[in-house]
Amino acid sequence: MRQPRGFGKGRHVARLLTYNVHRCVGVDGKLDVARVAEVIAAQSPDIVALQEVDVGRARTGGVDQAERLAQRLGMAFHFHANVRVESELYGDALLTIRPERLVKTGPLPGDPRFPRLEPRGALWVAIDIDGVELQVINTHLGLVPREQRAQALALAGREWLGGEQRANPLMLVGDFNATPLAAAYRTLASSLTDARRAAPFARALPTFPSRMPILAIDHVFVSPGIRIQSARTALDPLSRTASDHVPLIVDFRLDRS
Repeated sequence: MRQPRGFGKGRHVARLLTYNVHRCVGVDGKLDVARVAEVIAAQSPDIVALQEVDVGRARTGGVDQAERLAQRLGMAFHFHANVRVESELYGDALLTIRPERLVKTGPLPGDPRFPRLEPRGALWVAIDIDGVELQVINTHLGLVPREQRAQALALAGREWLGGEQRANPLMLVGDFNATPLAAAYRTLASSLTDARRAAPFARALPTFPSRMPILAIDHVFVSPGIRIQSARTALDPLSRTASDHVPLIVDFRLDRS
């Protein structure tokens, strides 16, 4: 297992990577869990938020991708299934080399006009960063704007960000399928800060599609108490091939207070 990175002057430094892995099927059509693990390992993250993870699904060889990736990376993991088809699961995962505890998992609302839309949910884990507990919520919103808006409002509400369990510092991360112009993005950005904009050199940093990224739809939102050191995407040939998204990587420090 890789050792956690150090810290200095009272503000702890760590790295988070969020990545839609497209069930570990690359843009070349190749299913390759090891390749996705290689993309992640190259960035040496402390925390990894994954979306579109298959667990025990026939279409991807029955592999538990969350467990397999965690084993390859030497990390603990939690998985939340948004889709269940008998014993086959599909959803989001959160991996870390730091001490952690599961806070909660749960569904997010859909659009009743489209009952066959893919179910969505969120996964909330508390992670110890050198004595400071960081709350991390990983999610993957829907494709329909009205659906996204309802899901963003749910995340901002009492069951998630607005509830009694909420504590800062907190990160809300994942694939939101929404650019900064979308209503869902604006709902969440009204109470949290986009890490891209908080970075010393603010940039758009598009993440989709991986061959030639033009859309910034994967985001890291942060609460007070988190200082963004840098934000970037992985644009090497392997990262452009392993999934239809490229990873978004954020380096941050936590205030002890």
